[in-house]
Amino acid sequence: MGKKMNAFFRSEFFHNFVRSAGAVSGLLIVVFFLVMVLLGPAWTPQNPYDIASLDLMDAYKPPLWMEGGDPAFVLGTDEQGRDLLSAIVYGSRISLFIGVAVVLLSCVIGTFFGLIAGYFGGRIDSILMRVVDIQLSFPAMLVALFIMAAFGRGLGKLIVALTIVGWVLYARTVRGSVLVERNKEYVDAAKLIGLSPFPIIVRHVLPNVLTPLIVIATIHVGTVILTEATLSYLGVGVPVTEPSLGLLVKNGYDVLFSGLWWSSVFPGVFIMLLVFGINLLGDFLRDEFNPRLK
Repeated sequence: MGKKMNAFFRSEFFHNFVRSAGAVSGLLIVVFFLVMVLLGPAWTPQNPYDIASLDLMDAYKPPLWMEGGDPAFVLGTDEQGRDLLSAIVYGSRISLFIGVAVVLLSCVIGTFFGLIAGYFGGRIDSILMRVVDIQLSFPAMLVALFIMAAFGRGLGKLIVALTIVGWVLYARTVRGSVLVERNKEYVDAAKLIGLSPFPIIVRHVLPNVLTPLIVIATIHVGTVILTEATLSYLGVGVPVTEPSLGLLVKNGYDVLFSGLWWSSVFPGVFIMLLVFGINLLGDFLRDEFNPRLK
């Protein structure tokens, strides 16, 4: 393990990473959010999902530094008297969970179908790619809205809807990479020694198509978080009892122009920072793994 770590720290990838201000900044932002969502509930003053801990008399208290601010509520409160800092911490947990879960499911499903379509070709490839083309002909948000309208709100249903929207990106990318890899010498050699198709796909082809998947998955996390926030803002996302960052923005928008700006602005800023950090990492990985830029 020590040798591998030393080799990593001496690698060109690590050298380029530490020299990239954007990549380092993105990593710091993502690490900040990970620490916040993992350790935040241990120090937040309130569990915003516990109705018994809420007091309507605390509704719309301003941030600490404004006139009328309460030291117990650093970023102020929302319409239910919910501590906004606590709500942001818990909402970030939901947003990040949805983003990671959707990307993992989309990647697994899309990679499976992309490998099958690209390696075997023929009718299987034609059928799968026509399904992909049909789905891509519709706006992703419209597909997600239709699914949520048909099956109702809920965290699990939202993850399923966004997975259905997202798997096609991986399927098309993997299929294109496999079309190139399946004609290379190492695949022909594996066939000559008698390996069946699925061992060839898993042992030889899949490792060689992982690089574009890593780049797509990194950027896709930010896209999923924004899509979830949009759906929650439209009222078809997560339940109101467990608000994500998007739902917090939506709840605060009704009073945004009446002077109670904090209940919408602060969750929006955290969404922006989270997606910005993820996209910085994604941009670095895209440039680093692009052979045309070497």
